[in-house]
Amino acid sequence: MSAVDLVVRGGTVVNADWRGDADVFVAEGRIAGLVTPGTPVPDGSRPEEVDATGLLVMPGGVDPHCHVGFTSGEFTSLDDYARCTTAAVFGGTTTIVDFAIPRPGQGPLEAVRERRAAAVEGLCDSALHGCVVEWDETTADQLHEMAALGVNTVKMFTTYRGETMADEYTVLKTMKAMRSTGGMVVIHCEADHIIGEAQQVCGARGETGAEHMAANRPELAETASVAEVLAIAEAVGAPVYFVHQSTAEAVELVAAARRRGQSAYSEAVAHHLVLDEGAYTGEHPERFVCCPPLRSREAVDGLGRHLFTGEITTVGSDHCCYDTAQKEEHRHDVRAMPNGLPGVETRLPVVYSSYVAGRGLPVTRFVELVAANPARLNGIYPRKGALSPGSDADIVLWDPAARWTVRSRDLHMATDYTPYEGMEMTGRPRTVLVGGRVVVRDGELVDARPGGRTIASGLVENLC
Repeated sequence: MSAVDLVVRGGTVVNADWRGDADVFVAEGRIAGLVTPGTPVPDGSRPEEVDATGLLVMPGGVDPHCHVGFTSGEFTSLDDYARCTTAAVFGGTTTIVDFAIPRPGQGPLEAVRERRAAAVEGLCDSALHGCVVEWDETTADQLHEMAALGVNTVKMFTTYRGETMADEYTVLKTMKAMRSTGGMVVIHCEADHIIGEAQQVCGARGETGAEHMAANRPELAETASVAEVLAIAEAVGAPVYFVHQSTAEAVELVAAARRRGQSAYSEAVAHHLVLDEGAYTGEHPERFVCCPPLRSREAVDGLGRHLFTGEITTVGSDHCCYDTAQKEEHRHDVRAMPNGLPGVETRLPVVYSSYVAGRGLPVTRFVELVAANPARLNGIYPRKGALSPGSDADIVLWDPAARWTVRSRDLHMATDYTPYEGMEMTGRPRTVLVGGRVVVRDGELVDARPGGRTIASGLVENLC
């Protein structure tokens, strides 16, 4: 082994498939080796040493669902790459996957080029999902050029008519094209016609305020759309990834398709795994408006059960950094207010506290959900999502015994609130390395240089 420039000593290394005591050697920003504790460094090395005694040493989180400076209707979320990635790193995430969603009149390829140019200000690395809204004679060529640029996953929506919604023909054509690139469609499933009917009924009753969010976007809209998209994907033989699935029934539809041999995957997000629709009865229901909405406690428990069964493939944040003023502007009409919750910084702590510390989820499974599988399904594994020779030295030293209370004033997201305000947590990052650089040490930012790179995605792995 050649000389190393950093050593993490004394911790318990956790990968998705292995846990054990080991020291980590780092050279030139990459993992040089996992070695027996106390192993001397190679001759000629003068490494920085990082003490991980009593800590878990995990690969940095990969957030597969993160909206940075996202515009929807009249609202734009408040962060940029510098703010979002700083918050991500404080929460133990060292790679985010953002979305290049075209503006009206803009093509998918132009949106990708524009979005990639913004990523250089990041504190950590980022990848990108493209987006197709409407199919035309140029779309297939644009998708192939996007894949050549390293953007090989494409977001689609079955709702938000007149804005980002794609019809069934566009979904089918895009899936066929992505099959030929070795990529995958990433899809937001809520049947727009069912939502429209529900909102019409709620409107007639005067029930359009944030406190009625769950009734305005019912569970049926999600399950009906998932079933339809699965049928299209199965017919054309294309893989498909369902974002922010909020019910056990939706996850089970996807699991049944996998058992039939289909390449289909379920993402859950932290807020659907922890929060329930009781938040809409509180003092500030608008702060919890997201799509799909928060569900009943029974639905939350049913969804969380699939973290243990293996039916959920990844856990993302669906980070949308609006503030309370934006949320309150149309608080009496969920059809007009911005959907989404800030969460890139709290994703790992919330899931670890609730499910690893709280319910006994194996920590290896935690790493699989928040790091390894997101990297695999974005074509960036094992460069990301693993601690193995050759992987980027994105490392989180995690204190499993830390007890703390979530307060928005202590977080680093570009907003004035968190949906987890006041929640008691167990476990949090203590020190975070990005590409072999210590960026956060003992909870303090020690290196704010924008070193983030745009990571090209390759062929999407088949996990079925």
